Amino acid sequence: MTPSHPLTPVATLRSQARKHLEHGAVTAGYSADRSQVLRLLNEALATEIVCVLRYRRHHFMARGIHGQSVGAEFLAHSVEEQGHADLLAARIVQLGGEPDFSPDSLSERSHAEYVAGDTLTEMIRENLVAERIAIDSYRDMIQYLGDQDPTTSVLLKQILAVEEEHADELADLLEGMNS
Repeated sequence: MTPSHPLTPVATLRSQARKHLEHGAVTAGYSADRSQVLRLLNEALATEIVCVLRYRRHHFMARGIHGQSVGAEFLAHSVEEQGHADLLAARIVQLGGEPDFSPDSLSERSHAEYVAGDTLTEMIRENLVAERIAIDSYRDMIQYLGDQDPTTSVLLKQILAVEEEHADELADLLEGMNS
């Protein structure tokens, strides 16, 4: 097997590791535009927080014959979205940034919208729209990163997989509401 990238000599690795210790996990080998990655991660963080809030509202507002079961699904999704937000915030800090939890600009930075929805069907539909937005946003970010930041890319791929599960579950719920 011929490596496409020559390995860095151990002496060089050791020497580079002693420089710029204040950068923590961001070493000389980090090739992504860190300020752009931090901006994207903060947008993703805002998106997840907006989704948490929307799902929580929908959980409490779910009514009707399917209200209890659909509301429980909304709550489960809210908990998972909060987990995503926590992972994103931790990665932002790891890259030397600051997670932006400011409520004043949350909806502006979020890719997804906060739509209340009046009926259970509208709530499901709005959550499905938001999941579909998140799916495309995460795919774009993953493609943007390429192989420049494999750790962030892996994190985003893990979150993307859950967002796809959410969209699939919501599509099933929506179909069940229409039949």
